[in-house]
Amino acid sequence: MLRAPDEDSPVYDWVPTRALRRAVGVLLVLLIAGAVLGRVDLVVLATPFALGTAWGLSRRPRLLPTAELVVHGDVAGEGGTITGRVAVDNPDRAPLTSVTVRTRRSEWLRFAHGTGTYVTTVAGHGGTDVLLRGRALRWGRHRIGPVDVRAYAADGLLRSRPVRVPGHPVRVYPVSYPFDAADAMPKAAGIAGTHRSRRPGEGGELAGVRPYQPGDRLRRVDWRVSLRNRELYVNATLSERDAEVVLVLDVLHEAGRSRPGQPSVLDTVVRATASIGEHYLHRGDRVSTLEYGPAMRFLRPATGHRQYLTMLEWLLDVRVLAAGATPTSRLLSHRTLPPNALVLFLTPLLDDNSATVLAAMARAGRFVLAVDCLPDGVRPDRVSEWTDLAYRVWRMERENLVGRLREVGVPVVPWRGTGSLDEVLRDVTRMAAAPRAVLR
Repeated sequence: MLRAPDEDSPVYDWVPTRALRRAVGVLLVLLIAGAVLGRVDLVVLATPFALGTAWGLSRRPRLLPTAELVVHGDVAGEGGTITGRVAVDNPDRAPLTSVTVRTRRSEWLRFAHGTGTYVTTVAGHGGTDVLLRGRALRWGRHRIGPVDVRAYAADGLLRSRPVRVPGHPVRVYPVSYPFDAADAMPKAAGIAGTHRSRRPGEGGELAGVRPYQPGDRLRRVDWRVSLRNRELYVNATLSERDAEVVLVLDVLHEAGRSRPGQPSVLDTVVRATASIGEHYLHRGDRVSTLEYGPAMRFLRPATGHRQYLTMLEWLLDVRVLAAGATPTSRLLSHRTLPPNALVLFLTPLLDDNSATVLAAMARAGRFVLAVDCLPDGVRPDRVSEWTDLAYRVWRMERENLVGRLREVGVPVVPWRGTGSLDEVLRDVTRMAAAPRAVLR
């Protein structure tokens, strides 16, 4: 038994639509009824159906339309604009009655127009463009598409099989909040850089005036003081040194829902990392990043704008670990955390393992700073009358945890953007410069 081709058949390029089937059905019914009943008026009534169907099928196309998805730039920042187009071409001389273009997209790409279902007409040997324009709402790797194109021809009597265009990936970098920290580092890691040190040397920071000594450069002579004291005096300066910063991302737990204007824990951690990394890389410091979890993904330390772009690419793959995963115990190794590095541990403090690692780093003499990335608006969904009470108890336990960390020498500061770390970095610098007792 022969079976009529389905409208979504992948074998036939063009298949009949329901309109064609209805027209042929009405035509056959009228002709058969006119012949059986001997009524000429029924045959005359069937004539327009026959002529219209024949006229439409005489302009049936032979070739399928082609489509292409073009995205103008595959990299954007949060809140940035994404533009593109879907180009549809008709290689056949027969016109297309209508063309439906359906473009799928990620939920974090909000388009003003061009997505969903778009309907237009295309002339023979012609084409049309469906413009795409939208805004990126959240960082990550997103995708525009795939695109499904269907064409109707012969006055809607024929329908093409779907033409699918693969999707196009779009990378959305996390936004960098305006961030500025005090020009203070616990301990420098190199002999050249932009941070002031306590050592005398060739730098731009004036440390005082001292008598001339053999070997001093003449350009450092302070002629006003020398003429007043009738002997040579030179300007003493402090050397400038660079530092190494290690950004540790706590990815053990996620809390809150990511929405526009209401970030989750992971959003806050990633955006704070991008902001802090950009600040120190701009100052010429070496910055590395790593995840605190079972895999412990690691980005090697480097400097410059290239390291900043590499760090942004690295942040796109940050994911919260599956429930029940055990974090690694290799975080305190000398290779991962250099002894003179400033460790910024970005954590929501939702896991006891994170607090244990922070305390262990402080006892080992590391210069560690805990950045609290728990947003203010994060609260559990109310499931019973005890939810609010349990939440208040948990907040008190968390405050006690923060207090115990500060007792062992781990400063804890909430992330608030600009100036969040200034005061704490000064305290860490003073702690590092203080003399320490040594057992003999």
